[in-house]
Amino acid sequence: MLNKFPLWKNSLILIAALFAFVYASPNYFPADAAIQLSGQSGSMIIDEDVLKKMERTLENSEISFFGGETDGQTAIVRIEDRDSQLRAKEVIQAEMGGDYVVALNLAPTTPNWLNSLGGKPMKLGLDLSGGVHFLLEVDLNSAIELQLEGTLNEIKAILREEKIRYRSFEIVDNQIVGKFRDEEQVQTARNIIRTNFVDIQSVNSPRQNQLLLTYVLNDTTISIIEDSAIKQNLTSLRNRVNELGVSEPIVSRQGKNRIVVELPGVQDTAEAKRIIGKTANLEFRLESKSRIGDRFNFRNEQAQSNALLEKNAVITGENVTDARASFDENGRPQVNITLDSKGGWQMGYATRDNIGRRLGVLFIEYKTKLEKSVSEKGDIELRSVPYVEKNIISLATIQAQLGKQFRITGLDGQRESSELALLLRAGALAAPMYIVEERTIGPSLGADNIELGVKSVSLGLALVLMFMVIIYKAFGIAANIALSMNLLLLVAFMSIIGATLTLPGIAGIVLTVGMAVDANVLIFSRIREELKQGASVQLAIDSGYNRAFVSILDANITTLIVALILFLIGSGPVQGFAVTLSIGILTSMFTSIIMTRGIVNFVVGGRKIDRLWI
Repeated sequence: MLNKFPLWKNSLILIAALFAFVYASPNYFPADAAIQLSGQSGSMIIDEDVLKKMERTLENSEISFFGGETDGQTAIVRIEDRDSQLRAKEVIQAEMGGDYVVALNLAPTTPNWLNSLGGKPMKLGLDLSGGVHFLLEVDLNSAIELQLEGTLNEIKAILREEKIRYRSFEIVDNQIVGKFRDEEQVQTARNIIRTNFVDIQSVNSPRQNQLLLTYVLNDTTISIIEDSAIKQNLTSLRNRVNELGVSEPIVSRQGKNRIVVELPGVQDTAEAKRIIGKTANLEFRLESKSRIGDRFNFRNEQAQSNALLEKNAVITGENVTDARASFDENGRPQVNITLDSKGGWQMGYATRDNIGRRLGVLFIEYKTKLEKSVSEKGDIELRSVPYVEKNIISLATIQAQLGKQFRITGLDGQRESSELALLLRAGALAAPMYIVEERTIGPSLGADNIELGVKSVSLGLALVLMFMVIIYKAFGIAANIALSMNLLLLVAFMSIIGATLTLPGIAGIVLTVGMAVDANVLIFSRIREELKQGASVQLAIDSGYNRAFVSILDANITTLIVALILFLIGSGPVQGFAVTLSIGILTSMFTSIIMTRGIVNFVVGGRKIDRLWI
């Protein structure tokens, strides 16, 4: 029978409509401004006492709040007045101190029944929702010091091979200073260093002690070290942000030694702040046999409170190519480590000759602590002071020669093992970084953009709806219903796949609204032609849909190819436009061809009609 869908097609239309309503609906529940608190370490417990302390701080500062909650790892307090959000963060940070990460956030208000179905609102890009802005400062002096230490160790090694005696070689005020007993040894050492080390230059003066050799890194080397340190930190930060799943992030260099990180939308900004701001590394050092070395405390409670480790590391986190969190045979958290070829060789060489000795895993964190001070006006000011914390997380006896793969134990919980694995997997930082500024960006601009974007979509939709009804009458109403469903489907798909809506993405939606009726215009025009040629109503409808299908498919496939190319070679705003356009093309084909015909079939299919209102 003409113009009658089988049961499965009608069921498909109903399922699509239900899907559109359910998964688009979370976007009608606006998020609350919130303050989120978590620990600097993933092992810190955020319980009800911490939450009550946050709430008392807000009460004392006369900041209205509601809906405080904690899950043991983070605490969230919702702020009634969004303008008070930044002030709330400042007073909580001042009260809680530097052991906690306090971050601005947006707390979703999606009902529990929608959450249980996987419903969630669309992520909004930085240009719409605003977001959090971090400014990090890279400690380039540490990168230079690290290079000096490496060069110093190489100088010592080559002088020992050449049997050149010296009293001492050390770093003093960013200079490598060597002391000798006689001038002959000085001259021999100078010739060897000049031949083998082109990245340093002598700064000896005629009036200087002739038994001293003093070297500094040359300007070209310093410039290369600083530039590569910034680039490596940029790469590591991008990897960290990508592993966090932050949508449409911006990670870029600013000036000589600063990096900007901007995170848009409703994100776990406290988690992001902890991961981005944390500079952690590992060093594997053998336990010292003599009194020469560095003494470090253990991170967790052990019978032995500290241990003496050798000054030189066997390998560092820079040699790690992969790190995955898991559990050992006793259910305790661990991190499975894979080294690069150089690191595997160094680890194998060091452990082969030291079976029976203990190997320590040193966890190094570059942190900041807040120091309170009172300004001349009597206001409390907070100042971030950087410091380095080094602790042993494991000290185990070497039972056999180790290779490229092994595991680290002694961590304070599964969350910390996951964080450590993420940091190592993302890549070691060439130099420590410290957060020097955090603020929200673009909230008012985002609100204006959203308002204007909604107006443009609404105006475009209204004009299209009017046009279709005026030109195609009852069939125009069917097309309008399908067009509305197309927008709901578009929003539902973008929400469920986690796509980010940006301002260019709104432009893509507006374009989709205009394109969505193209197929119906072709179909309805074809039906009119068939009626003019004397075809019956039912045959005209059937021919109109069937004969227009090929043209519609060709036109949409070419547009879809262009959208995919834009997505693959574009970035940021271009990708946002391509995503909405691509999804809009697919949903509009379904609604304009399948859904409108389903509506038409339901109204006129199988009925004897002499005249069609089109």
